[in-house]
Amino acid sequence: MGESVAGRLFSVLDAFESGGPPALRLTDIAARTGLPAPTALRLVRELVSWGGLERGADGRYRLGLRLRVLGAAAPCPRGLLDAALPALRALAARTGGHADLAVVSDPPAGGVLCLVSGERPPMHATAYGKVLLAAPPAELPRHTRHTVVSPGVLAGQLARVRAAGLAVCAEEFRLGEVSVAAPVRGPVGTVGALGVTVSIGVPLDRVVAAVRAAAARVRPPEQPPSP
Repeated sequence: MGESVAGRLFSVLDAFESGGPPALRLTDIAARTGLPAPTALRLVRELVSWGGLERGADGRYRLGLRLRVLGAAAPCPRGLLDAALPALRALAARTGGHADLAVVSDPPAGGVLCLVSGERPPMHATAYGKVLLAAPPAELPRHTRHTVVSPGVLAGQLARVRAAGLAVCAEEFRLGEVSVAAPVRGPVGTVGALGVTVSIGVPLDRVVAAVRAAAARVRPPEQPPSP
């Protein structure tokens, strides 16, 4: 994108384009942008300071909450993201993971989620999706060896998720990651799923408690009727 400072900053953000891994090391960013490592580091630090990127405990970088607020508010019902932001920040700080908010894509696109982070993962392979799914979708593509691709098995999982008000999904979408999510309930039912993605091996008791508490904190405003 040219040699301007703005162009280089945009190229760093473009490295996180949907479809790739949600977290990148500095070396990955430098390789994807073609920038020298010192230049990439300086730009990444500026974006972290501004809130456009977040640095995890493992040293990898993700899109930050500030950028998500600016760029991904549209898929969420009006007011939902604003209501969830304090809970998202607290959840990320408490667990050290990547907190996110999900709603079903509008219009629904083959069982795909809209996440505040900008990702659009399949519903059947994430905890967020298992909170929001009413029934197994027509297609259940395999993403890892752990992905549930049997409609009967998935239907049983969904029933247990509805009963527990919580979903845990281990390495079904990406190896090495566990997502935990709980429903965000509005005046007329579930309006989204709030949760966090952590590395495999992290003790889940603390994560589960944090997700439940965060989701319970969110009070979505009542939506006006559609014209």
